[in-house]
Amino acid sequence: MSSDILTRAGSIGSATLRNRMIRAGTSESMAEPDSGVMTEPLLALYEQLAANRVGGIITGHLYAHPRGRYARGQTGIHDDEMLPGLSELTGRVHRHSGIIFAQLAHAGSQSRVPGNDPLAPSPVPNPLTGNDMEEASEAEIEEAITAFAAAARRAVAAGFDGVHIHGANGYLITEFTSPVTNRRDDGWGGSAEKRDEFPLAVVRAVREAVPAGFPVTMKMGMVDAVDGGLAIEESVRRAGVLVGAGLDAVEVSCGLMQAPTDSANTYVAVGPRRAATDMLVHRLASKPRPEAYFRPWAQALRAQVDTTVILVGGMRTTQTMAEVLESGDADFVAMARPLIREPDLVAQIEDGREGQVDCTSCNLCLIHEGHHPLQCWRTPKVRLLQHAAYRLSGGFRRAEVIPTKH
Repeated sequence: MSSDILTRAGSIGSATLRNRMIRAGTSESMAEPDSGVMTEPLLALYEQLAANRVGGIITGHLYAHPRGRYARGQTGIHDDEMLPGLSELTGRVHRHSGIIFAQLAHAGSQSRVPGNDPLAPSPVPNPLTGNDMEEASEAEIEEAITAFAAAARRAVAAGFDGVHIHGANGYLITEFTSPVTNRRDDGWGGSAEKRDEFPLAVVRAVREAVPAGFPVTMKMGMVDAVDGGLAIEESVRRAGVLVGAGLDAVEVSCGLMQAPTDSANTYVAVGPRRAATDMLVHRLASKPRPEAYFRPWAQALRAQVDTTVILVGGMRTTQTMAEVLESGDADFVAMARPLIREPDLVAQIEDGREGQVDCTSCNLCLIHEGHHPLQCWRTPKVRLLQHAAYRLSGGFRRAEVIPTKH
């Protein structure tokens, strides 16, 4: 199948993207570890993506409130002191005619910051971190909603082209939408409709905080990776409610997670030959894992909700990307890990590259989140030795961030 459809322009609300390939929000661990301020290497990473013709860039999750910080080294949008760095970021992307959305996030009970005071709808341990929680008060819930709105205003002031609300992967919005983590019996929970209320309040507050016509989108956790969790039927109905409240697009992803691989499957499209090329000895006798693993959820959304659909999740060949778009299952394809290994991948595709991307979905990049700046650990190959040395020395047991070099 021809990949020409990948290079066609497309729109998300009032934003026009030069092609249908989006850099999915990717945690970088490259901001100043304690303050969340932008650094020069982080700015350079985004400028490189824009220079290599990525249609739209979604930032890594920007924490909207100090209690919502996921890890040290995460970029903040929680304070006006962040504005100079964020403005420099958008300026560098726009220098290359790029489009960039600020991803607004609150980690909720999934925060991994030592000494932080996480927030959760109910006193339920987080399925991923095991954090024991207390029930959020009405005032704390309103404070979180206000923080999202304030972050959206900062995104506008910093020159972003849109905002992307993080409502997936076990973070606070997901915790309110899931029957596993939302056990409340007040206006914020107790039924599927009441579990709409927190994300609905966030969308309304964000929409009110930005100018008319400014693109507002959301990454939605459609299905939980835990027993008794959120099901696709409830999420599709909820998506319709949120689109009615002002969302311009929905990115399809997973909800509550028990492991990082629930949102980022490993060894997608990696067969024996690809395993041999990249020294994946343990995969030499294994079948490739399937691509586009969230696609059935995008199909369910498309069937019932009239909105722009962004599909993320394990697309590792240009043929699959193009087929997803040609079928109408999604309007844009989003990639995270492939653009870590090949920041110029979109430029290559625009120039005619077809076939499999280089990323093997080994997830070493994710394992080092909160420990090292974002990078591919398979190339150059010396990084595999560095990874092994860090692991054997107990580095992953230490809650520290290796500072980004300026």
